[in-house]
Amino acid sequence: MPMVLPLKALLLAAGKGTRLRPYTYHAPKCLVEIGGEPLLGRWLKNLERIGCQRTLINTHYLSEKVEEYLLALKLDKMELETIYEKELLGTAGTLLANKKFFDGATGLLIHSDNYTNTDLSLLIEAHHQRPSNCELTMLTFNTKTPESCGIVLTDSKGVVQQFYEKESDPPGRTANGAIYVFDQPFLDNLCLQNQRVKDFSRDVLPQMVGHIFTFHTNKEYLDIGTPETLREAQEHCKKSFYN
Repeated sequence: MPMVLPLKALLLAAGKGTRLRPYTYHAPKCLVEIGGEPLLGRWLKNLERIGCQRTLINTHYLSEKVEEYLLALKLDKMELETIYEKELLGTAGTLLANKKFFDGATGLLIHSDNYTNTDLSLLIEAHHQRPSNCELTMLTFNTKTPESCGIVLTDSKGVVQQFYEKESDPPGRTANGAIYVFDQPFLDNLCLQNQRVKDFSRDVLPQMVGHIFTFHTNKEYLDIGTPETLREAQEHCKKSFYN
């Protein structure tokens, strides 16, 4: 089993949320509320709960709103940092630009515009038990709209063998949840392979077929990208509260 290292996370929160308008005219997507709490706050409390020591949050659109929210947020055991991007670097570009943040740690890369109540400690545990040839562990879930997701096919060990990124008729419903766990060798190899990568799903993952382990959740998992999915998440949260 690989040595257990301190845990650090990068929360991607810089997007403009154009598909989520009108909710994002005056608030960044990461601060849209579900169950009375912003998405960003939900992720941060989840990370603190599993023992994450430090979390870095990238900002861009309405960054001052994110900073205001974080100043008022009370976390007891986790350090928070933000990095402002004058120009968006892309999901992979942001990771590479902040490579040193993860020195001496196991890293988490999370898109903060998703909703789930999955226990991330189970994902971390799966990463520690991954096959020796895998550098990355990806959370997957069952989607009702495979054409709007990145669909993955795995072998019997849970290792990714094929990708279908937002194709019209993909062969399956197992989707990439855009939550990844990695260690230093992954970042080192990423730097060596290509300094110009921008999009993680399109520029990085296809090059790693056969070296990505998966952890599958059966919990609700929604991309809060449209008013429809936002309402669905709010309804799911309400039902969970009363049940």
